[in-house]
Amino acid sequence: MAKVISTLFISADGVAEIDPDWHFPYFDDNMGRAVTEDYATADVLLIGRETYDSFAGAWPDREAAGGEDAPFAKQLGDMRKVVVSRQPLEFSWRNSEVIEGDLVDAVAALKTDPGVRGVLIPGSISVVQQLLAAGLVDELRLLVHPVAARKGRRLFDEGDSPYHLRVSATEAFPTGVLRVIYTPAEAPGTVGYDDVKEQVPAGS
Repeated sequence: MAKVISTLFISADGVAEIDPDWHFPYFDDNMGRAVTEDYATADVLLIGRETYDSFAGAWPDREAAGGEDAPFAKQLGDMRKVVVSRQPLEFSWRNSEVIEGDLVDAVAALKTDPGVRGVLIPGSISVVQQLLAAGLVDELRLLVHPVAARKGRRLFDEGDSPYHLRVSATEAFPTGVLRVIYTPAEAPGTVGYDDVKEQVPAGS
């Protein structure tokens, strides 16, 4: 079964709607390597309309320009891109298609498609939120910047129950960025103060 992996640049206070002013100062070779590793997990990009418009408005031109980032631009162009949109779209970027029907049903079908190796969701906060709620995200790969953005959309919206996560890998970059990979986890057992009071530091 194909994995669905979300990859996000995020601030220390949970804002995943990036601002270039706090994002690009921390982008270095280590972050570039991490992004490369994330994209290597998948052959399908699942993206929201805003993310698609941003990507399609930049990467085809970068591929055509033949600069340093042209190989990555070509990789993006060659990948299958499934776009979540409520409106019909006319695509100018190759290998692009709009999702058919319900998002959750479509992603469940992608996960079980033998022709799909992996599905990567770069950015696209609302898409990730919906798939987290449906239990369809296999990994959250967060690049946590050492900055409190204080404004912007946060990854974890308000809801009735918490998401329990297990840390499967961490890495600290010289810039202060933390790379954290989470996988879903079962909720721990019910624990109250009486169960942990022996671990409370004794008064001096």
